[in-house]
Formats: sequence, structure tokens, C-alpha cells
Amino acid sequence: MDSIAAIIDHTLLAPETTTEECRAFLHDALTLNIKRVCVSPIFVQLVKNESPFEAVTVVGFPSGAHEVEAKVNEIELALRSGADEIDAVANLNFIRSHSWADVESEFQRLRAATPAKVLKVILETACLSDDEIIDAVNIAAATGIDFVKTSTGYHKSGGASEHAVSLMSRAAAGRLGVKASGGIRSLADANAMIAAGATRLGVSATAKILGGPERPNATNESVGY
Repeated sequence: MDSIAAIIDHTLLAPETTTEECRAFLHDALTLNIKRVCVSPIFVQLVKNESPFEAVTVVGFPSGAHEVEAKVNEIELALRSGADEIDAVANLNFIRSHSWADVESEFQRLRAATPAKVLKVILETACLSDDEIIDAVNIAAATGIDFVKTSTGYHKSGGASEHAVSLMSRAAAGRLGVKASGGIRSLADANAMIAAGATRLGVSATAKILGGPERPNATNESVGY
């Protein structure tokens, strides 16, 4: 279980989460032997001030339909708050329109804004074709992105799939990592994603996956993580 715990981003991204709910989430996480948590930008300082965890946060979330300048500003604010890793939603219009020069330009801008931290781009793979996934992964690798990520957990088309993770992993070819997120709720799900090529997992059902105590949490279960 330690090997799985080491690659988990324990996630709480429900927009209605209160500060006290986030504190309870961090307190419960102390029993899980994990390294990092993924929270909304407003909770990054709380993670850094009140827990031992590395802080992952999201940018352009959940739609990705933001001007790149807005995403860059979000990154700068998140880093100022102490974020250790950034998960930025890609502009799906650019990918689905095959505007590859625009995809490359956005990824370059996101990378330049995150020079010394881990940067992941979220592709929302369930709404993309195989060729679009492959092309986006190749551009992410060429622009120095650290990870490609399957999903926000919010899109109506669904979350992570073994097919998408396998496709991403083959396209990445060791040049960057693959984060599977969205709908991973059991140890079997986690192992299936790892077998498909995932090198990081974004999950809220961490206690269930790792066999730890679970706190009922309707807030977190309301999203696709």
C-alpha cells in the first residue's frame, strides 16, 4: 500500500467546502501515510500552515475556458500562497479544434509561469478522440510539462479510463508522467490505472483505497474524484 500512497494526490475540490471541512480533511489525512493533497486555491495556505503535506492546487478549473493570462495569474497567486504543484486545465477548444499552435503556446505560457514546481495539464480525455489525446500529450512533452492528467472529475463525459491512461502512457513514452483522476474509488480501480500506465492518482476515496478509516463526506463525493 505504501507504493500506492506515495503516488496519490488526496483530493478535496468540491466548491462548497468550508474551512472547517478542509481542516477535518487534513486531520483525517494524517492517518493515510500520503505525501500530498490537492485542494482549491483558497485552501493552499491552510495546507501549508496547518499540515505536513505538499499542496497541489488547480488552475483554470474546471472548464479550462479561460484566457491564458488568467491562468498565469492564478498560478502566480497559488505559488505565492505556497503551492508545490499546479494542475492546470487545458483549453479544450484549442485541442478539439486542432489548433495545435495555440495548444503549444498555452502550454509554453503555463510552463514559463511555473518554472520550479511540478506542472500538470488536465486534458479531459473522455471528451477527446484518441488522436487528439496523443497530439496533446506530445505537445505537453515537447513544452516541458511534468504530467498529463485525464480529468477534472467534473465533465459530463466522464473521468479516467484504462484506455485513455494507456494511450497517454504510450504517447508519453517516459517523457512525462500520467495522472489518472476521476472515478477512482477502490483499490481495484487504482491498480487498474497503475497497470494501464498511471504514475500519479488523483482520488478522494483514499481511505477506502488504502484501507484506512473513512469519514462520511458528501461534499467530496459530490464530484467525480
